Amino acid sequence: MIFKPVTHVLFDMDGLILNTENLYTIAFQNILSRFGKDYTFELKQRLMGLQSLETAKLIIKELDLPMTVEEFLEESNKEFEKLFPDTQVLPGAARLIEHFSKHKVPIGLATSSSLESYHLKTDKHHQQLFSLFPYKTFGSSEPEVKNGKPSPDIFIVAASKFPQQPTPDQCLVFEDAVNGVKAARAAGMQVVMVPDPRVNKKDTEEATLVLKSLEDFKPELFGLPPFENEQ
Repeated sequence: MIFKPVTHVLFDMDGLILNTENLYTIAFQNILSRFGKDYTFELKQRLMGLQSLETAKLIIKELDLPMTVEEFLEESNKEFEKLFPDTQVLPGAARLIEHFSKHKVPIGLATSSSLESYHLKTDKHHQQLFSLFPYKTFGSSEPEVKNGKPSPDIFIVAASKFPQQPTPDQCLVFEDAVNGVKAARAAGMQVVMVPDPRVNKKDTEEATLVLKSLEDFKPELFGLPPFENEQ
């Protein structure tokens, strides 16, 4: 496959840089278990990339929960406060972010998380790594991002924050979720996907490139500076 060279890079966060998708599963299952319900992977896939409000509405509707959206969000936040401070960086993520930063490749964070959730996930252990992102977009906190993924809003807004605004075809997105890939493609951008192993291969076909891990990414495929001592 031929890839087009890019100049700017956008990263999703949950499930790509941090292991928070696993923590979301634990948090939501803790809530649902009170009502004898299961948080299935099928439902999880539909939720990945949605904003907080959209997530709460869909879970309540799909599982017929006797809760209001406000109650679900409140219970979720209690779970997040317990789980998110001890997030872990996923393999290859820090190396890639540090590499782009070192070589002055413009990078931005494009996460559906709220600003509050972001701080819960990063402040304790990962401030230094995330300080390398000069531009950050928080889908659940910024009114400009009107719709969550798979709508392209977040990537369009994130790209607009670069001082020298790139065209969509100059942007490369890193994602783990099917909704995120759809959003990037809808924004006119190439996208590298690192999916959960349980994702059906057919659901990864829209991605420009599919990898098992960020450790396997070769920047030069997209015209970006290669890792030192590697061809």
